[in-house]
Amino acid sequence: QVQLVESGGGLVQPGGSLRLSCATSQSIFDIYLMGWYRQAPEKQRELVATISKGGTTMYADSVKGRFTIFRNNAWDTIYLQMNSLKPEDTAVYYCNSNYSFWGQGLQVTVSS
Repeated sequence: QVQLVESGGGLVQPGGSLRLSCATSQSIFDIYLMGWYRQAPEKQRELVATISKGGTTMYADSVKGRFTIFRNNAWDTIYLQMNSLKPEDTAVYYCNSNYSFWGQGLQVTVSS
């Protein structure tokens, strides 16, 4: 049973920063892609950023230049560094592995 355990959400003021973490129980040999998605109220879940096993990253246009996805060397934890946060970044953020497994979700609220 694959487990993805997320941490780091919360309330932040506009312009502030947060770092999300996602720890996976998977073996490094079973992972080919991990990423972050988000779902705002009454909206569909959308892709935020992904990182491949080789380290290639991809970002949604709405977060380019503000968010950074990266991983630790053991490939058992990925992170999402979120800077210059905007109210429209408010959503539940989900970690995903191999397009198949999901974390429990983290609430991120950007508000003054």
